[in-house]
Amino acid sequence: MMATQESIAHEARLRAQNIGGIDETTVELESGITVLAGRNATNRTSLLQAFMAALGGESASLKADAEEGYAELELDGDTYTRTLTRSGNTVVTDGDPYLDEPKLADLYAFLLESNPARRAVTMEDDLREIILRPVDTDEIEREISRLTDEKNDLSSELDRLESLKNDLPALEQERTDLQHKIEDKRNELETVKEAIEEAEASADAQQEGQDELEEKLSELRERRSALEDVRFDLETERESLSALRGEYEELEDERAELPDLDSLDREEVDDEIDRLQRQSQSIDGVISQLQSIVQFNEEMLEGSHPEIRQLLADGVEHESDAESLTDQLIEDQETVRCWTCGSQVERDEIERTIERLRDHQETKLAERDDLEDRIESLRTERREINQTRQRHERVDRRLESVSDEIDQREARLDELTDRREELETEIDALETEAAELEAEADTGDDESEDEESLLDLNRRANELEFSLGRLERDLETTTERIEEIESDLDERDRLEQRREEIREELEELRTRIDRIEREAVESFNEHMDAVLEVLEYDNIDRIWIERVGKTVREGRRKVEQTAFDLHIVRSTADGRTYEDTIDHLSESEREVTGLIFGLAGYLVHEVYEEVPFMLLDSLEALDSNRIASLVEYFESHTDFLVVALLPEDAAAIDDEYDRVTEI
Repeated sequence: MMATQESIAHEARLRAQNIGGIDETTVELESGITVLAGRNATNRTSLLQAFMAALGGESASLKADAEEGYAELELDGDTYTRTLTRSGNTVVTDGDPYLDEPKLADLYAFLLESNPARRAVTMEDDLREIILRPVDTDEIEREISRLTDEKNDLSSELDRLESLKNDLPALEQERTDLQHKIEDKRNELETVKEAIEEAEASADAQQEGQDELEEKLSELRERRSALEDVRFDLETERESLSALRGEYEELEDERAELPDLDSLDREEVDDEIDRLQRQSQSIDGVISQLQSIVQFNEEMLEGSHPEIRQLLADGVEHESDAESLTDQLIEDQETVRCWTCGSQVERDEIERTIERLRDHQETKLAERDDLEDRIESLRTERREINQTRQRHERVDRRLESVSDEIDQREARLDELTDRREELETEIDALETEAAELEAEADTGDDESEDEESLLDLNRRANELEFSLGRLERDLETTTERIEEIESDLDERDRLEQRREEIREELEELRTRIDRIEREAVESFNEHMDAVLEVLEYDNIDRIWIERVGKTVREGRRKVEQTAFDLHIVRSTADGRTYEDTIDHLSESEREVTGLIFGLAGYLVHEVYEEVPFMLLDSLEALDSNRIASLVEYFESHTDFLVVALLPEDAAAIDDEYDRVTEI
């Protein structure tokens, strides 16, 4: 993480009009450090806003007395623009800025005083949440869940294919056995048919009764064929009925596992969401008002409202004109004339009031974020309720459908059973009638007594034909099953490849958050150690972040999650070390810690790949030499470092770096 970033841009030019307190200005700079040197109310912050606007940030404000403004950035031959236009009480932005999505830059590159990553340490915010804010963890969890389901389905399918593969040898042996049996039956049937032909040829003298006997035998064959079909249909219906009953039991088990519908109170969740949304909207209104108040007061300090300053000047006694009063106010940086009561007040008092307003705004923002988290949790609970209700409906519909089909199958089974009994009775009667006819036609020839009767031969032929039909159907079924298995097995390689791809995707998703957390902690600790050494904070041994596990509630579930604990280690005069708290850090130490935390996010999320700028201001809490050291430390990680400093602090920066003193 200590590696410096290679320069990707060398020259830049910024033009701005009606941004913050700026009327119009043009600034040229080269890669490296650019110092905006000047006292307060000299539009340094407004110029930083112009940079952010052209780069794609959302923090720029339109000059109070202007209807439109713009920021234009030329960077290595390309031009990026952002326009601001007043529309009623709002300001509409347009143009083609450097970044389409400024979220990362707003968090980690534009490290102004109000930057959330920089203030996270001072405000004791959730450091892990700040680092993971650009990462859509909910989407990652949803993708993990989807891929896990797909992998489980693939594993089940591959297990099924493996089982089928094991079944294949037995099926192939069964097919071979059936082929042999069919061949044997065909040979045997051919032999019987030849015997029938011989018997019929020797029975010419008995032809008169033979026709009726043949008719009975033909009818007998038809009834036996019909009986075979009924038996086959009976077996099929029994198997289907058994499968349906099994499915019915599984559906009943699934319904029993579902929560009771009475416990799924969707209306109560909706009411709570509505209540929290109204509360969030109310807080939004307060935040908006605070933002307007803070922005107006900051612009007044910067001199962005000349008409109000003119009005104050007209009310001052012993002054010849408004210009002399304005000159006096610029020269005297310690006091200003209050724009609400007209009295002379300390500038620090106004700045402290603005700071308290900012703190209150941050508190309200945190409250709003908490409400949004609760609303999202309730929405998740509502989705789960909807999904559970849908599962109830699906299971109930399927239970009803399966129950109806079971009734139909049972009725069909009864019909087939009755038909089988009817056919068996008819066959018995036909066999009796055929036997009587054969007995009447018997000539009493002694030679025929030792031979098999024509009726018996026909019976054997019928039985062989029925048996052959069964074997052929069994062979067809077995062959189809083998072909299905072979076709399924052809998909195995593709399924295994896809499962391996999913394993890799899941590994990457599951480790992405862990990797970001780990790299952020390592980056912060590494740079914090280096900066403490560079800035020579002798009374601090170490400031470092530790990743710890904790249990948090998400909706109705408790899940394990990591947290970032900030540790501050000091030493006593006798060499003993002890752990201190953030409250005991000096303002200088807090600012440095916040800036290094922002730098850690900048490096971990590789923001330097998206935007070649880093912006800094409000470093007055540090002494001049430490500011110079810190600025030079940050320079190695970005192409353009633009920093706003007071003149005495800027004097400590090496003269080789660019300076902007007139805006």
